[in-house]
This record gives sequence, C-alpha cells and structure tokens, in this order.
Amino acid sequence: MEKESLCLHAGYTPKSGDANVLPIYQSTTYAYDTPEELAHLFDVPKDGHIYTRISNPTVAAFEEKIAALEGGVAAMMTSSGQAATLVAVLTAAQAGDNILAFPTLYGGTFNLLKITLMKLGIECRFIHSEMTDEEIESMIDDRTKMMFGETIANPAMVIFDFDRFAPLCRRHGILLAIDNTLATPCLVTPFKHGANVVVHSTTKYLDGHAVSVGGVIVDGGNFEFRGNPRYADFYTPDESYHGTVYVDEGGKAAFALKARMQLMRDMGVSPSPFNAWLTNLGTETLHLRMQRHSENALAVARALKKNDKISWVKYCGLEDDPNHEAASKYFKGGFGGMVCFGVKGGREKAADFIRNLSFIRQLTHIADCRTCVLHPASTTHRQLSDRELVECGISDDFIRLSVGIENAADIIRDIEQSLNR
Repeated sequence: MEKESLCLHAGYTPKSGDANVLPIYQSTTYAYDTPEELAHLFDVPKDGHIYTRISNPTVAAFEEKIAALEGGVAAMMTSSGQAATLVAVLTAAQAGDNILAFPTLYGGTFNLLKITLMKLGIECRFIHSEMTDEEIESMIDDRTKMMFGETIANPAMVIFDFDRFAPLCRRHGILLAIDNTLATPCLVTPFKHGANVVVHSTTKYLDGHAVSVGGVIVDGGNFEFRGNPRYADFYTPDESYHGTVYVDEGGKAAFALKARMQLMRDMGVSPSPFNAWLTNLGTETLHLRMQRHSENALAVARALKKNDKISWVKYCGLEDDPNHEAASKYFKGGFGGMVCFGVKGGREKAADFIRNLSFIRQLTHIADCRTCVLHPASTTHRQLSDRELVECGISDDFIRLSVGIENAADIIRDIEQSLNR
C-alpha cells in the first residue's frame, strides 16, 4: 500500500465479525491457560502480551502502523517523545560511552543530551554542520555509539544532511538516529536516506489534535550489530533476561527488541492504551493534514516575506531559503507546517506580536491542527545561556509559528492585524 492507505489500514486488520475500528484493550494483564505458555512469553515477549507495561494489543497495532509508514521492521511506543529519545540512546549507550549530536536540537532534547545523560555517565559531544568531516571524525572514538539529529531542527529549521552524515556514520560503524517528528513519514522517510533508528514525539503531527502525549522508536533493521565491538551487548547473552542474545532472537529487529526487553521492562516508560488509540485515530488523517499544513505554511511564509515589520523568515519551502536545496532532496509532497521569523524590535516587539493575536494561541506545543505560536528564548529555551541560545540558532526576536489547517487567509489576516497594531 501507499502511505495514504497505510495511514488507515496498517497495524490492524479485523477478522470476520470483529470491530472494524481498532479496539481499546484497556487491560493491564492477559490470561493464559497453561504455565508453559506464560513461561514462554517471559523468555520471548515478542510472541504475545504479558503486562501492559511491556506491550498491549492497542499499542502494538499503532506500533505496526508507524513501522509500516516509516519502512522499518519494528516499533515501540513510549509515554512521550522525550522518553523515546532517552530509551533510543540508552538502548545503544551506557556509562562511559558517548554520542554525537547537534546543538540546534529541540531545547528539551538538548538539555536531556547535555545535562541529564552526563549524570548517567554518557557524554554528548556536540558537532556543527560547518565543521569538516575530519573535525567531526576526530571526535569519534571506540566508545561512540550514536549520531543523533532531527530531520528539521526545532526551531532552528536546519535540514539534516543525510547525504553527508549517513556515509560518515557507516564508515565508523555507528548508529544514525533521527527525530522525524516535524517531517513525519508522509514527507520524509529517513531510512531511505541512511538512518538506522527513527524517533517521534507522537504528541505532535501523528496525534495532530493536542489530546495525547506519546513517543515512538522505529527500528530500520538495516544495521549490522554482530561483530561490531561497539555493540557487544547486542550479540552476547543478556544475563538479566535469561541469556537472550538480541541479534539471534530479534533478527533485523534486534534494536527494537533490546529496547523493549531491557529498557521498557526496567524503566516502564509505557503509554496508556487509550493514548495509543487516540494517536492511531489521529494518524489515520496524517496524509491529508500534512498536505494542508505544508500548503498553509508556504502561503504564510510568503506573506511574511513581504511584510516590512518582519526582519527575516525561515521556511525551507521558500526557494531562497538556505535549506531549500537540501530539503528538496529529501522531502516529497510538502515541507511541513513550521515557519520561524523575526519581528523587528526584538524581544519586546515579539511579545507585543503574540499578545495582539486573535485566534492564534500561544502554546508550549507545535504540530497541532490549530495554528499556535511561541517565543522560544523566553519559554522552551529559557534554561539556556546566551551562548547556548546562539548555538541553537535562537535570537531575541525569534518567533516560532506552527501553522495549522485553518483557512490560510484567516491565518495571514490574524498575523497582519497583530503586526499592524
């Protein structure tokens, strides 16, 4: 099936007489007739459901849908996007290891990688696109486990250069993990461009209606762990789980299996079945919404470019945007719904602009079907120093606009009346 059909049909196929729509399995536990059946599942959880902290039929259906949309071999839903990022890193790395990442990442991810992971003994080494390959490679050692980036950096709007960084990761035998939240699989499929692991905050476009928090990790099944000394945990017995060898038990889905049997089991970052059901419902219209988000965002970006109260506009769909050429290589069907711009007059005028908006609301959220706005320097990135804000591409006049699916003319009118005031 094509992605439009997968949005509706992947993950759940009703049998004769079943509910046509995915049911909510609101149960913590599952009954089995014999001790042998349950004992088997404790050895091999992927063969069935034991306890909803580890897996659940409603959650599993959503996981299958996202794996199909991304072109991966398996997926694991988590309680939030932050949990997905944390578990993705911890599946590969432990105390004494390090990862590579970009400072333009979403503020919460930046803080997680720089501060919290350091407390767990995992170092994040920040790299920049302006660095040469040699400079980046000099930061890789035998304890480097992952490069982490975003398809579209939130909110710096930098496009990840797969053609450059995927071969670099392959040369050194390290995992490439990509946060595909803002692009979604309807616009970009990172596995086609060399990524090995994909994460999402499902709270955003996949849900689409700002009603359920969640995250998901997708395993591309395209990384060879066996024999790579960086990843001995994947091909040697895990004594905490009956000596399971993940590459033997999971095959191409070894990363997803290790994430579930080790991290989900021990950390319990599980989603509720109801949130999985709501997110699945939202994903059924993802292909329609992403088209409208993209069309509206391009119209808004063009209108902002013409307004003399705006100092700059970032949207990779604009032909003169520095990231347009890179985005055109990887994006199909649109460029997403995020537009960032600067209001002349700095922080004070940016605050006035937000204050004067009518139906566009200020929210600590993006990728909703409703248009929303935020001033990152004073909210999502306020924990960063002035130097860190510069590294993340955040200035005092920076406005992040998540363009919704309303009528584009109404969105533009609200922006312009606020600027006029």
